[in-house]
Amino acid sequence: MCIAAFVWQAHPLYPLLLLQNRDEYHQRPTKPVGWWKGGEILGGRDEVAGGTWLACSRNGKVAFLTNVLELHTLPEAKSRGDLPVLFLESAKSPMEFAQELVTEAHQYNGFNLILADMSSKTMVYVSNRPKGEPIAIQEVAPGLHVLSNAKLDSPWHKAQRLGLNFKELLCKYGEGDIPVKEMVEKLMKDSVKAEESRLPGICSLDWEYNLSSVFVEVDTPLGRYGTRSTVVLTIEACGEVSFHEKYLEKDMWKEKTVKYYLQKLKY
Repeated sequence: MCIAAFVWQAHPLYPLLLLQNRDEYHQRPTKPVGWWKGGEILGGRDEVAGGTWLACSRNGKVAFLTNVLELHTLPEAKSRGDLPVLFLESAKSPMEFAQELVTEAHQYNGFNLILADMSSKTMVYVSNRPKGEPIAIQEVAPGLHVLSNAKLDSPWHKAQRLGLNFKELLCKYGEGDIPVKEMVEKLMKDSVKAEESRLPGICSLDWEYNLSSVFVEVDTPLGRYGTRSTVVLTIEACGEVSFHEKYLEKDMWKEKTVKYYLQKLKY
């Protein structure tokens, strides 16, 4: 289902500091972080539908998404993983892309989408849920935010835990560098689950309980499901981007870091 926590335009060293766990069936074919064909988009890739859950570009665009937890989904819906790619490949601003998405957002199952452009310092949140309501589009204010499987900054158990722990770690390091690997271990491997009274009551209690921790791991009739990728994406004020991913490959955890400079911000 995925969960992300990020600090936007509120840290002296990092205009964007993003953490994300991707939850998916372990056997689903996936490529780890790397440059896509053409060399303009960097991210992981879902080899079934061809899209991504998080990616960035050389010219300073970033896009990531989470699914909205809902009881019924449409099997014929368009792939949500295409949305970040379409934005990164376009010349549109975050708000322009969001507004144009309104006419076809109903063709996708529930999604939360974040679109950012570092050069203009703009970030926009888009969601096509709840059903029957107008498409939600809002500019994201500077600060710390958490995106789980409801609306941005919804007070779900896992979102509140991650947000609180993230804030504590930021306070610990103040205005200095933040060690990426410590962030992964301390924040994104949290397996504490919610009490039953804190579950949203959308699907079965067992399923919601198993999904209620930041780090997810559960056996299902379709195979093991859970967190199989953790990303820490940092973009520094000087324009240096670091995309660090810890990911599962054939039941082994591996790590990879790709760094580059944004074209428009490079010295």
